Amino acid sequence: MTVSYSLEVANARFHGFSRLLFRWKGSIYKLMYKEFLVFCAVYLFFSVFYFYVNQAFTRWWGQYTSFPLPDNLMMVVSGNVHGVDDRGRLLRRTLMRYANLSSVLILRSISTRVRKRFPTLEHVVEAFMTTHELKNFESLHSDFNKYWMPLTWFSNLAAQARQEGRVRDDIALRLLMDELNNYRAKCSLLFHYDWISIPLVYTQVVTIAIYSFFAFCVIGRQFLNPEKGYSGHRFDMYVPVFTLLQFFFYTGWLKVGELIINPFGEDDDDFETNQLIDRNIQQVSMLAVDDMYQNLAPVVKDKHWKNGLFSVPYTQSTAAEAFRPAFKGSTFD
Repeated sequence: MTVSYSLEVANARFHGFSRLLFRWKGSIYKLMYKEFLVFCAVYLFFSVFYFYVNQAFTRWWGQYTSFPLPDNLMMVVSGNVHGVDDRGRLLRRTLMRYANLSSVLILRSISTRVRKRFPTLEHVVEAFMTTHELKNFESLHSDFNKYWMPLTWFSNLAAQARQEGRVRDDIALRLLMDELNNYRAKCSLLFHYDWISIPLVYTQVVTIAIYSFFAFCVIGRQFLNPEKGYSGHRFDMYVPVFTLLQFFFYTGWLKVGELIINPFGEDDDDFETNQLIDRNIQQVSMLAVDDMYQNLAPVVKDKHWKNGLFSVPYTQSTAAEAFRPAFKGSTFD
């Protein structure tokens, strides 16, 4: 039936056509509201799914950058806790041992790999703690994680080293405390990442959306023989290529989110926390404050001492780069 609206636009007047926007019968709204609702549902589905994976990745990267590395702290300890005698060596080694002990305590609380390596505090004693330190650690009753206790020992020992003159001034002591607080902040941040997860309801919504979508696909995308003359169905593929691609990408994204939401497990791409522990204590901390303390090569004149201008040599494969003009700015070019 023809929908007539000639009478309503017979005379030109203010908001004449605007009144037509609110008619339902014969309108564009009635014609395409189903497609519009489907589009909104699909758009919402992808928005939620993308946001979830994006948040999981941001969380994963944040946990990686929050890993407590002792590199800065060991430089400050090596340069400001002095003494070539056994007492000076003991102070430097003990300070770094306390710092690494704190990271081990927090990692065994959040990483299954580290927990398996150090299932009890007795196993930690074999690597990082003394029996007296274990007694002090267990004597303090707290309902919360006590990973921060070795860092308190660090600060107390640093203050003692200042009184003994091993730390020569308050500025050096302040530098030690600043780096210690940065290190403690990262340990605390890892603990809070483990404590506060992405809301469970969000994870459930994304998982249900993905699985229910493909559950309907299993039924709704079965092969229909075009030779049987189904209405509006002239072509179909026996192998649902596009459905398989959708399954590969959507489920793959979901698995990526599942993989990186907690990188302290035992998956192939999870953080190698045990190797990081070995690197921090063996290859970094103790080498810097012990073997490398005051271990300097003789200070001599460099090869270009008498040359005001000199060039660094190139190999034959990179010699052409020596003739390339230096970049001075876009306006110079």
